[in-house]
Amino acid sequence: MIEKLTKKAIPSILNVINDAALRYNGIIPDNCWHKPYMSEQELVNEFNDGVHMFGYNQNNRLVGVMGIQKLKDITLIRHAYTLTHYQGKGVGKSLLKYLLEINQNTCLLVGTWRDATWAIRFYEKFDFVLQTKKQTVYLLKKYWKIPLKQIENSVVLKK
Repeated sequence: MIEKLTKKAIPSILNVINDAALRYNGIIPDNCWHKPYMSEQELVNEFNDGVHMFGYNQNNRLVGVMGIQKLKDITLIRHAYTLTHYQGKGVGKSLLKYLLEINQNTCLLVGTWRDATWAIRFYEKFDFVLQTKKQTVYLLKKYWKIPLKQIENSVVLKK
């Protein structure tokens, strides 16, 4: 079951994000990796910046999360993570399909790490198109609040 999450779910959301993000350890640059991957304050800041989080529950347990953030003329897909033991079982697919359904008439962007090839392939299956390096840098600087080192190691896909 998919539901919109509130700040009350922050501990459960962080559990999913920080478990799933372990996959990035050794994939992304060391100076971009930290544990926990996301702190409580970072997630609170995301909610305060207008990120709306959605969760996939299975047997009364939050096993996947994905957010959206409407900015200006586009919508960003934000913080898409599935608990390690539930990856590859359709949780992310269900969340993304749900968000695509409720955001049909808007330009969608998603950013991910350049070396997270599994994530890039996932979004390409849903007709997201990998942007050029120049376009990626432009979009990341325009719509995201991330450090330069992360910009240098990220990609953007557009639908």
